[in-house]
Amino acid sequence: MSPKSLFTGCVTLQPLVQHSWCISPRRARALQRQLAAAVIRNPTCDLRRIRWVLATDVSYARETDTCYGAAVIWDYRRQRELAAATARRRARFPYVPGLLSFREIPVLLAAIAKLDHRVDLMLAEGQGWAHPRGFGLACHLGVIYDLPAVGCAKTRLVGHHREPAAGRGGWTALHYRGLIVGSVLRTWTQVKPVYVSPGHRISLAQGRRVVLRLSDRYRLPEPLRRAHALANQVRRDQA
Repeated sequence: MSPKSLFTGCVTLQPLVQHSWCISPRRARALQRQLAAAVIRNPTCDLRRIRWVLATDVSYARETDTCYGAAVIWDYRRQRELAAATARRRARFPYVPGLLSFREIPVLLAAIAKLDHRVDLMLAEGQGWAHPRGFGLACHLGVIYDLPAVGCAKTRLVGHHREPAAGRGGWTALHYRGLIVGSVLRTWTQVKPVYVSPGHRISLAQGRRVVLRLSDRYRLPEPLRRAHALANQVRRDQA
C-alpha cells in the first residue's frame, strides 16, 4: 500500500539505534536489559508542542508467519488522520511473551520508512515500562527513534493494581516490583480500562493525558484504532 498523506512537508523518520532482529530469545532478553538503560524516564516531552502522533499496530495471518504492520500519522491538535502506510513481512522471531518487539518492530520499521512526515510522539499498542525487564514495545520504538513514546494495551502483562473509578478519566497506579510502572486508565465510563505505560521521554501523567485526549469515542485511542483496522484490512486484502 502506498502512503497517503495530507502533509505538505517532507521529513523522513530514521531509526537512530540499529541492531539485529534475528537473534535467540536468550540474546533478545539480554539486549532488552542493555537497551533499557537508554530509556529516559524523566519527562522531556512538552505536550503543548505535540502536533504529530505516530500510532502503530500489527496483524498476523493465522496460517502463516506473515505479519502486516500499519503506521498512522495523527494530528494531535485537530484530531484527524494525516498519513498512513503499511508493510508486509515474514515474522522471523517466535512468539515469546515479553519479547513481542522483536517479532513486530521489523515490519513496523518498514511501514514507518514509507512515511515522509515529522513525528513528535509515538503511540504503540503494547507495553512500555510495564514489562518484566522494563523494556516493552513502546520503549523499544522510543529508544530506536529517540522520541517520546507511550504504550497503551488492552491487557496487563505484569504488576498489580486496584480497580479505577468507573467514570471517564478514572485511574489507578500499576505496581510492579515496588515501582509504579503504568496507569490503569478508564477512557470511558463503565468500560474496561486500558493499561498505559510510558516508553521513553514521557511521564506517567503525560501518558494518561495523551491517551485520554485521543480516546474521544472509544475505549482505545483513535489513532491506534485506525492502525489496527488498517493492518487487518491489508491482511484480508492480501490473503
